[in-house]
Amino acid sequence: MNNLLIAPVVIPLLIGMVLIIFHTNIHLQRVLSLIALLATAAVSGLLINQIRLDGIQTLQLGGWEAPYGISFVGDMFSALLLLVTSIVAICCLIYAFPTIGRKQQKLYFYPLFLFLITGVNGSFLTGDLFNLYVFFELFLVASYVLITLGGEKRQLRESLKYIFTNIISSSFFLMGVAYLYSITGTLNLAHLSLRIAEAGQDGMITTVAFLFLIVFALKAGLLLFFWLPGSYSAPPTAIAAIFAALLTKVGIYAIFRMFTLIFYHEPQITHLFIGILAAVTMILGGIGAVGFWDLKKILTYNVIISVGFIIAGLVSSTTAGISGAIYYLLHDMIIKALIFLIGGTVVHLTGTSNLKEISGLIRRHPQLGWMFFIAALSMVGIPPLSGFLGKVFITQGTFEAGYFWLGGIGLVASLFILFSMMKLFMNAFWGEMLLSEEEEVGTTKGLLVPILLLTVVSLALGIGAEGIAGYVTQAAEELLNPSLYIQAVFD
Repeated sequence: MNNLLIAPVVIPLLIGMVLIIFHTNIHLQRVLSLIALLATAAVSGLLINQIRLDGIQTLQLGGWEAPYGISFVGDMFSALLLLVTSIVAICCLIYAFPTIGRKQQKLYFYPLFLFLITGVNGSFLTGDLFNLYVFFELFLVASYVLITLGGEKRQLRESLKYIFTNIISSSFFLMGVAYLYSITGTLNLAHLSLRIAEAGQDGMITTVAFLFLIVFALKAGLLLFFWLPGSYSAPPTAIAAIFAALLTKVGIYAIFRMFTLIFYHEPQITHLFIGILAAVTMILGGIGAVGFWDLKKILTYNVIISVGFIIAGLVSSTTAGISGAIYYLLHDMIIKALIFLIGGTVVHLTGTSNLKEISGLIRRHPQLGWMFFIAALSMVGIPPLSGFLGKVFITQGTFEAGYFWLGGIGLVASLFILFSMMKLFMNAFWGEMLLSEEEEVGTTKGLLVPILLLTVVSLALGIGAEGIAGYVTQAAEELLNPSLYIQAVFD
């Protein structure tokens, strides 16, 4: 059964390679891509059940024992992220069917989409630092092409910023890997944890920890988010939604993994600094969200706010804070995909993202309007929707840890989210209808199904929170006890 660990990586990778051969057969590409993602979701569900029953699962490729071989490790945290990744990817793929042009679909859209999911899944499962770099590069290379899909001048301009930023980040990543290997003689995550615990996290190792923090902060949009608003608002809607839902979350995952498993010995230095980054990120993201009148910009700045809020849970290093961060991370992956798909649909209908030129859409498209309203309330944290528990537990965790200022800023950030989402709702959906049916430049045909699916999942995550409480608690306990991860790898 441990072979299940490799399946979420192998399935989309192999199907993506097959689709390269049949890149002109759009129907076959759609069917096989959807099958690949459904199979990945099913395997992720099986993995969650197996980890729930038997604890953390490991796989040593080629039969080489850790730390000499290539390790894949599945704990509850990574397994939950795998499942939500598959759900988001399925919905974004279905949305792409009618919205991505046939020309773009023949230009390897579906293989690239699957390669991106391969890289994301591999990042969640790898137990080796160098392979984490490899999987990062895999989904980044796929994203470099996807962000330019459509060939508009604005896309090309924003893609250059996105690509150069990630190239710089990847260079720092390799530097960090080299320094850490020279100090410890290993790149296996569990072995690194042992070596640093034995030697002590001295000044040199703490410096390397900050180097990795810079790398993953760039990936996650933690303070260093100058590239994010333009990059996430430029590509087609389905691609922007998958970027918003997944790519920053891989950076967040890496920060969680590194600073709970390896660099957790000097929290008064590392975690305090991370907390300051999170606070500034929430403040700047909030200012951006309330200051713009461009629909896409408002949504992307809300991505930035959520990054800071999730990281605040990590900083607390408490069971409540970590549990809240996991709850909110799962919620945020779903909800960001949802609001980006809705926002893209609004632009598709009206031909503009300027809120001052949009009004009254709820009169002709009530389903779209009310699903956005539900998503907005969930982002704010209104009970019993999916964002509520995460916000409560993160705030509780920061208060328990004595970071009252960080918890307070998180609550203020919720007000920023409320203001920006209500501004968007009141201007885009409420009020008098500006466009006649004939003046609408697009249609919702084929677009509401994936939006409805994500809305249902979000509602289920909130109303059925008690059903996943045990899984989230187990994930938090595993993160707070590195010995469980180490024991699973070496046993």
